[in-house]
Amino acid sequence: MKKLRILSMLLVAVMLGSVACTRKATQSDKTQQTELKVVSYNVRMSMAADADGNNRWENRKEASIKMVNEQNPLVMGLQEACPDQIEYLDSNLNVYKHIGVGRDDGKLLGEMMAIYYDTTRVELLKSGTFWLSETPDSVSFGWDAACRRTCTWGVFALNGTDKHFSYFNTHLDHMGQEARKNSITLIVSKIKELAPADAPVFLTADFNSYTDNPIFNPLKAAMSDARKACEDTDTAATYNGFGKIEGNPATNNLNDVVIDHIFFKGVTPVKFEVLDGDYGVPYISDHYPTVFTFRFND
Repeated sequence: MKKLRILSMLLVAVMLGSVACTRKATQSDKTQQTELKVVSYNVRMSMAADADGNNRWENRKEASIKMVNEQNPLVMGLQEACPDQIEYLDSNLNVYKHIGVGRDDGKLLGEMMAIYYDTTRVELLKSGTFWLSETPDSVSFGWDAACRRTCTWGVFALNGTDKHFSYFNTHLDHMGQEARKNSITLIVSKIKELAPADAPVFLTADFNSYTDNPIFNPLKAAMSDARKACEDTDTAATYNGFGKIEGNPATNNLNDVVIDHIFFKGVTPVKFEVLDGDYGVPYISDHYPTVFTFRFND
């Protein structure tokens, strides 16, 4: 009889432990479902291989896959992606598809403002690309820009829900001050035109500018800066120049080299992070990826 009581007690303990584990797993799954990530990543174009030496794309591409797999973003915006880089990512990011076109011909030529999205979690409803110029519907240079610049956008539905959101991804010119200013104004107007008014919006970019620049005023009036909106955030630099950057000449402070930003509206901010960790190479790119963790509002 005593042995039966002991066996009964052990069985109850095992059952309680199983229930506890099940509850923990359920809570973890719920967190994973409700907290989602957007990643912005300037991959550094592969055509700069000679200048980049050991930091060339061929030596960094596996690290890029590792970063994406670890972060598991819902959507991700790339800057400076060349056709061979897109081909490699397409072949190695199994659940992701991309949208975007080459900036120099509207097809495959030149940098692509690619948006990758997890096909197991979202459905693409519509998408497009416009040029940052006075003639946004055609391949063109804008204002005083040194390069053609584009913005890729998509409207998505979150699988299994009634939630929709829009995503815009771009790269402002590195030389043209007038181009950067006018590009932001254009993007804000395009968001109003293309994004459903009652749904969340995300904008990722290498802005080639600090957000205290007045050119951001129209954008700040329409959306929030994820770095500043999140309580759990950091102040790390986003541009590293493969370790060759000495800092902002105005302040001689590396932490001021903050030119990659994520803006949003219509969701609850959770965390902003600059990914300057180890993915198997000294530098994953000459820019660190940035991550915005958020929750959709009920």
